[in-house]
Amino acid sequence: MASTGTQRRGDTRQRIQDVALDLFVERGYEKTSLREIAERLDVTKAALYYHFKTKEDILVGLFADRAEPLDALIAWGEAQPNALETKKEFLRRYVEQLKDSSRLFRFVQENQAELRDLRVGETFRSRVEATVGLLLTPDPSLADRVRITTALLSLHAGMFALKDVEGDDEEKYDALLEVSFDLLAAAHEGGRGQGA
Repeated sequence: MASTGTQRRGDTRQRIQDVALDLFVERGYEKTSLREIAERLDVTKAALYYHFKTKEDILVGLFADRAEPLDALIAWGEAQPNALETKKEFLRRYVEQLKDSSRLFRFVQENQAELRDLRVGETFRSRVEATVGLLLTPDPSLADRVRITTALLSLHAGMFALKDVEGDDEEKYDALLEVSFDLLAAAHEGGRGQGA
């Protein structure tokens, strides 16, 4: 019986995060109140406070839930050789995670200013920096750093930018990956040319 209670609390917590994320995407983080989240859930603010004391606590929970797979991917990447095919596989896996967390990444894209001031923003930035580091060659040029950063940004912002373009989501992700692979290859070759 204890597991059922734990499961219900977990389900409630997840439901709060889902509804809050919907509101954060619809209205923006700053314009969404805990009262509005409670109303959308049809619960009292006290019931909401039982799980989360602040909006930032909700965000921390959202990012923590999605951080584990990304941390595992970064660990996988760190254990691989610095080869172009490995980097492409890393990006393929990264895109799968983006698909699974598309609403959260849309929120990040649209609320960058607010995230800068929240502790969760630093955590997100550190993971992006680790990802960029994995994709770079040793001693990269500034142009190669720009290529890798642009490759990642295109994956993050691409689906939002392409929302009104014809085609299904899979075709769009494939096109974004193709462009990212081109930038990745150019940066990888640039790094090899410097070392030669």
